[in-house]
Amino acid sequence: MGGDRRGELVRHLSEEELDRLLDEADDPKVVKRLTFVKRLYKGATYEEAADDVGKSASTGSRWARRWNDGGLGQLTPNFGGGRPPKLGDEEQECLLELLREGQPWKAQEVHQLLDEEFDVEYHPDYLGRFLRNLGLSYAKPRPKRPSRPENADEILEERVADAFDEETETAHNKRPEDEDEGWVLDDDICTDGGTVVGFCDASHPQPYDNSHRLWYVDDPTLERPLVKLDEPAVGCYTLNGESVLTFPEDQSKENICALLEEVREQNPGTRILLVLDNFSSHICEHTRKRAHQLGIDLVFLPVGSPHLNPIEQVWKVLKRNASPIVVASESAFRTLARRLFNTLTDRLGFAKSWIDQFLSPYLQKLS
Repeated sequence: MGGDRRGELVRHLSEEELDRLLDEADDPKVVKRLTFVKRLYKGATYEEAADDVGKSASTGSRWARRWNDGGLGQLTPNFGGGRPPKLGDEEQECLLELLREGQPWKAQEVHQLLDEEFDVEYHPDYLGRFLRNLGLSYAKPRPKRPSRPENADEILEERVADAFDEETETAHNKRPEDEDEGWVLDDDICTDGGTVVGFCDASHPQPYDNSHRLWYVDDPTLERPLVKLDEPAVGCYTLNGESVLTFPEDQSKENICALLEEVREQNPGTRILLVLDNFSSHICEHTRKRAHQLGIDLVFLPVGSPHLNPIEQVWKVLKRNASPIVVASESAFRTLARRLFNTLTDRLGFAKSWIDQFLSPYLQKLS
């Protein structure tokens, strides 16, 4: 809307009558609207008049339209007690667009938006029901990484399909720029017993968490010594094989390859397909070549897409289950973490939606 807009204004009242109403008004909302109209009488644009009373240009246009349609009665509805005025269908659509453009919203921000743009107030107990009726959801926002492609699901679906393609003669993990030497399956590796599908990732679970509510007598402080693990936990969650959890010193390519060797040892006689992220030690030629030698094909997630790796949910539940348990040492916590990891990775529920979306066409190829 241009800054010089001056729509036709119907003069329902004289300036003297307008001044008298202003003198008599004691409701701040009524005063703002009458001041707005008076500024229009003086030649101000909708935007200028609205700005003078602390409102947006769109609110100014709406007030001017109400004034022209019905004068004071339309511009200053009853702001007394009782049910607040409801938004019409057109205004609800406008509100929905504003909410979509600025999402997510705190309840206080929605209250402010309704007041500034529509001059409407809803009781806090009713606001949630009103917003749900508009089709909004009330949930924790999930951060989206700027590097994530818009079609991450499609990219992963294509990569899974490539991994299951049995017609290609090129080593799946090999890239054009890699050297040709060494891309040979180890002599003792057999891969004709079907395919095991798994998900690899690292995490840093710790045996403490101050977000849990605990019982206390006096002050809610925690003074018992806390065990802390410096090394990461690196795991492989398999859908139809044996899962593995290790605690290497770091995530170097040598330690990642050691994990792959343990995954192979625990899942002999099958081809193994592992989904993992683009961490440097995962995508380097050294790791990809060693995986090929072990009969393991790697499927890399699209950049910035950890939500497509079901093991993330395993870590989340493991941390929640482990954090309230008191352990005496680092070794005791590693034992606890392995027990929890083995129990959790027996469940397919963490990967149910992943199986439905990406794996369903290839279920007959699994071991």
